[in-house]
This record gives sequence, C-alpha cells and structure tokens, in this order.
Amino acid sequence: MSKGSMGRKMGKKVLEKIDHSSKLRTNIPAGMASAAPPLGSQLGQRNINIENFCKDFNKRTANIKEGIPLPCRVKVHSDRTYDLVIHKPPATYYLKQAAGIQKGRVKKGEIAGKITLKHLYEIAKIKAEDPPNALLSLEHMCQMLVGIARTCGIEIVREIDRNEYAQFLKDREAFIEEYKEELRLAKERKVLRTN
Repeated sequence: MSKGSMGRKMGKKVLEKIDHSSKLRTNIPAGMASAAPPLGSQLGQRNINIENFCKDFNKRTANIKEGIPLPCRVKVHSDRTYDLVIHKPPATYYLKQAAGIQKGRVKKGEIAGKITLKHLYEIAKIKAEDPPNALLSLEHMCQMLVGIARTCGIEIVREIDRNEYAQFLKDREAFIEEYKEELRLAKERKVLRTN
C-alpha cells in the first residue's frame, strides 16, 4: 500500500459526519399529534418513528387544554433520536383569546376585537418566557405584540365596557356571516362563468 492512499484512509476516519438536516418547525395542537398528514409526512421525511413521537408529544402536552396550537422545534440526530422543544402558543392565539374572537380581521381597516393594556402586558409576560424571545425586554415584547395585534385587527384600549363589547362581538359575528355569504355567492358566480 502506498503512503498516499494510507493517508487518505486515515483522513476519512478522522472526519466527522456533517449534519445537513434542518430543524422541523411546525405547530401541533396540544394532545392531538397523530400520524395523519401533515405531521406524519413531515416526521416520515426525517426518519422519525411517528408512533413514538406522537405518544411522546401527547404525553408531554397532557396538562394543556387539547387543541391549543403549540409551536414545536424538532432536531433529529443520526441515530433517529430527536430533541423536541415545545414553545408557548403563538401570540395571535393569546391575543384572539383575550379579545374573545375566533378570527382576526377579514377586511382591511376592520376592527376584529379589543383588548386592554393589562391583557397586552400579561401576554407579553407569558411570551417573554419563550426561548426565541429571551433577549427581549418586556417593553420590546409589548411593542412587538402591539404590531401583531394591529395585523390581526385587534385594537388596544385602556378600558372595555362589558355590555358595549358584548354588543360589538354580536355585531361582528353578523358581519362575518354576511362576509362568508358574499364569498360563497362570488364563488358560485365564478363557477357559473367558467362553465
């Protein structure tokens, strides 16, 4: 064996295998991980045992109300094991919950709901615990949430009158139903035009 080929073989053993896989970033509803798409296919692509992952996730989220969306980060190792990091629900979830709405704004300029400054502060304290936000001050977290609330159509006010707000939500529900009906009719007209 020549000296050059022996050096190459030894060099191969010294090099470590480079990990080119990316972290899986996905939202999974608490207690509802299943092998069904899209989660099953995402896990399958990364050679993760889907059944074990679902059991692990559902067990770790058993103390959280079922169905709450949880942002997850999954790092897969070469031996098919994984690290699962579960973050707090997205800011939009908390903002909509505080405003008492299911859906953000549907039209530009529409006010979908209202929250108080106290709501904003409490949500900021919760979201500041997430690892990606660890370096943000509470003031910056609040500013970030103001932007997210604006995008969702949620107005931030000092105080909310309960009766007025109940009427506001009732009126908005009627508006959403009208909007859905408009969309349905527009879809029907489009189908008729193409036939």
